[in-house]
Amino acid sequence: MTKNLLLCLALAALTACGSTTHIIDSWRDPDVTVDTSKIHQFVVACFLKNPAMRRQVEDDMAARFPRKAVQSYKVLGENDLKEEDDVYNQQLKNQGYDGIVMMRLVDVNKSARYVPGNNPPIYYRTWRGYWRYSWSGFYDPGYYTTDKTYEVEVTVYSLKRDKLIWTANTSTVNPPGRGELFSDVAKVVLDRMKKEGFLM
Repeated sequence: MTKNLLLCLALAALTACGSTTHIIDSWRDPDVTVDTSKIHQFVVACFLKNPAMRRQVEDDMAARFPRKAVQSYKVLGENDLKEEDDVYNQQLKNQGYDGIVMMRLVDVNKSARYVPGNNPPIYYRTWRGYWRYSWSGFYDPGYYTTDKTYEVEVTVYSLKRDKLIWTANTSTVNPPGRGELFSDVAKVVLDRMKKEGFLM
């Protein structure tokens, strides 16, 4: 009984602490299928104020497509684009880039959640059993905790067509950090793209 109780508590703790990412909704251009073997290069970008975190996330995104994906901080610099966007669009096309993939943190929502405690049964045959269990099964009251839900938007643009070809909104609960958040989002999004035939 004690083992089962400890197992349930461990599973509950893992569920509460682990992050979960899922896609809320997505859209793809029905006329576009991307053959990754034919892609020359594309830019990956993440909009974050912290330049070190931005670099970390873009490095992670680029590592998923070696020799194909290039970080935006290497191509477009560290700051916002100041000139007309046509200039940058033409610049990327002239350099042989096929598209650009962007991730943006849209919102962070907080919600309170009650975590029930552990109040084990106290009726046992002998006082020795009661004594032994009492030392290992102290009353553990419940408590309230705050969950954080991060909403991230992912967009894919074709430079050749100069238009949006894929987009999704994702939701992640309690990620351990910003790096892990965007890494989870990238994995889930890539899985969805492959399942729906957008990526070959």
